[in-house]
Amino acid sequence: MTDWEAVIGLETHVELSTRSKMFCSCPVDVDGLPNAACCPVCLALPGALPVPNEKAIEGIVKIGLALDCEINESSLFYRKNYFYPDLPKNYQISQYTFPVCEHGELEVDVDGTTKTVGITRVHMEEDTGKSTHVGDGDGRIHDADHTLLDFNRAGVPLVEVVTEPDIRTSEEARAYGAELQRIVLALGVSDAKLEAGSMRFDVNVSVRPRGREELGTRTETKNVNSLRSVQRTIDFEIDRQIKVLESGGTIRQETRHWNENTGVTTSMRSKEESEDYRYFQDPDLLPLEVTQRWQDEIKETIPELPAQRRERYIAAGTDDVTAGVLVDNGELGALFDEAVDGGASGRSVGIWLTGEVVAYSRRNDIHIADSPLAAVHLVELTTMVDEGKLSSSAAKEVLIGVLDGGGSPSDVAEAKDLLQVSDTGAIEAAVDQVLSQNPDAIEKISAGDMKPFGFLVGQVMRNMGGKADPKIVQQLLRDRTAS
Repeated sequence: MTDWEAVIGLETHVELSTRSKMFCSCPVDVDGLPNAACCPVCLALPGALPVPNEKAIEGIVKIGLALDCEINESSLFYRKNYFYPDLPKNYQISQYTFPVCEHGELEVDVDGTTKTVGITRVHMEEDTGKSTHVGDGDGRIHDADHTLLDFNRAGVPLVEVVTEPDIRTSEEARAYGAELQRIVLALGVSDAKLEAGSMRFDVNVSVRPRGREELGTRTETKNVNSLRSVQRTIDFEIDRQIKVLESGGTIRQETRHWNENTGVTTSMRSKEESEDYRYFQDPDLLPLEVTQRWQDEIKETIPELPAQRRERYIAAGTDDVTAGVLVDNGELGALFDEAVDGGASGRSVGIWLTGEVVAYSRRNDIHIADSPLAAVHLVELTTMVDEGKLSSSAAKEVLIGVLDGGGSPSDVAEAKDLLQVSDTGAIEAAVDQVLSQNPDAIEKISAGDMKPFGFLVGQVMRNMGGKADPKIVQQLLRDRTAS
């Protein structure tokens, strides 16, 4: 790749979680009895007329606002014409010119570097039906003995988010996809399940000699349904295209298929251009009006977005990695918020939740919400540490005891005899004993060599069974060695 540069764009399809389909009142039930959620409208029978779903329009406007897009007050629905067995109309209602949203951007973090990905457009369309190709192949139509068609998904509201060709590496593409998924989940407009196909990616890749402005010929790999596969698809295509060009060949503009099992892309068909779809404005649908007043009402319903949450967590004392884990895990994030609101240390709570608590939940295969741990316990635990009643290491042991159902932090600490000793007299005796046993260490410290100081602290803590307040121990040692 030293001589080549990749140019990557993503088209992300997001099925919206509405109760009914985009242009009819059929329920959204893609996993129900095949072909049970169908009607004359979504099957495009003669005389049936589509009516737009208001909730779906609110959903796409939310996505557009979250991506800092311009929202067009007037947009148009078009017919995108092509034949495919899972599209009973032989056309798809979509948008072409004048989409609902356009000209946005999304900032993502890639290994500590901020990358801004431009958003060309966010448009509204309807999903197709589902084809199940039955045979001995890998699920592709070419190897099928027969195909089963289920039109329950035909007509489900589908939002397409199209990026500018701003992405340069597979890592950037994966970071973009992950952040977009977080936003969609935060908005509550879709379950964004990649494995179920309710969020999926079309991956556009081309390569060009590094430093050249002109774009290379691109390929589009359709329906990639995991972030890992997005990254693998891009890496494979970059490598494949470079090898073709360096051997004197040319890249064909085509649609390709990603095979998860073999880890390769294969050719499906030549890439269609917009004129191949014969777009024209749908005569059954009036222009869609999204007034400024409606936009403002929708904007009021947008919750705190992932980037804003990360900033808030970092401001509360967490590091970038901890903040990211809290954003991605709603249960942990909710516990963190409630505990910090109650006065707990954000730094300590963040470390405990993303460390001990996550490990405990995985080890015992439970959700945090189903454990005895509550925000009040975290507040009490940080207070005990701040007041010198518990050491940091003992606090972790107490936290596990709370998760095991041992009661409040104070109950667990007392039961396990973990409370720190703050009796100055007892600690002084331990300090004097350690100093009397290590005169060489005192001489080195007096001479300016502080290396033995940590050793002396450790010896006192061991003699006190680990329960002495380390702050008192350190202060007493400083006083004794200074004199």
